[in-house]
Amino acid sequence: MLFNCSTSNTIGCFNTLGLQSAFYQSPTPKPSLRASVASPHKARFVARRQETVSVRQLGRPLTEYMSLPASQYSVLDAERIERVDENTFRCYVYRFKFFAFEVCPVLLVKVEEQPNGCCIKLLSCKLEGSPIVSAQNDKFDASMVNRISCSGNQVNSSVQQLTSDAIIEVSVDVPFAFRPIPVEAIESTGTRILEQILGLMLPRFMAQLVKDYQAWASGDASRQPLGTGQI
Repeated sequence: MLFNCSTSNTIGCFNTLGLQSAFYQSPTPKPSLRASVASPHKARFVARRQETVSVRQLGRPLTEYMSLPASQYSVLDAERIERVDENTFRCYVYRFKFFAFEVCPVLLVKVEEQPNGCCIKLLSCKLEGSPIVSAQNDKFDASMVNRISCSGNQVNSSVQQLTSDAIIEVSVDVPFAFRPIPVEAIESTGTRILEQILGLMLPRFMAQLVKDYQAWASGDASRQPLGTGQI
């Protein structure tokens, strides 16, 4: 498996945050999201998305791939994911526009192995970009959980379901320059951005995960990353 951001059970989970094979078909789920105002000068964004693909099993079962130790994970995309240690990874999310500012989040995530999959959890997030963007690093809190699992009850089936279920929540102090803007408008924009990030990264992550499984099941033990950093 890998971590969009990579590693065995993590492999499936990561390959984090970020996410085309003839062996699966992907539905087009709609992310669920919500936002609420905690204070006049604080905004909160929440987005959730679930992505499921059908994977045709090859010579080695998908459940075995999803049970690999973290030491055997592939980072899937070396342009965007760095291995920090056996189960910790640094992920560089795509740059995006927030109002007039360009933002690039850098995530530190940890992969926890679980039955039939893994769970990727955000440890920390740093924003890169303009000075006003970097100045927000001590003024926001973020959490992310991505659970990756396969349908272990279909071990003998030729096709199994692989699912990624991710939720992101961000709470930020509204900078003084943004305070003339209604908090509701800021939350709406931030939520849409989170939705777009999940909408781009999860399908790409799942596609890379399936391709990595195919390589592994065919006997490729190199665990070389497959991604090129491109969407």
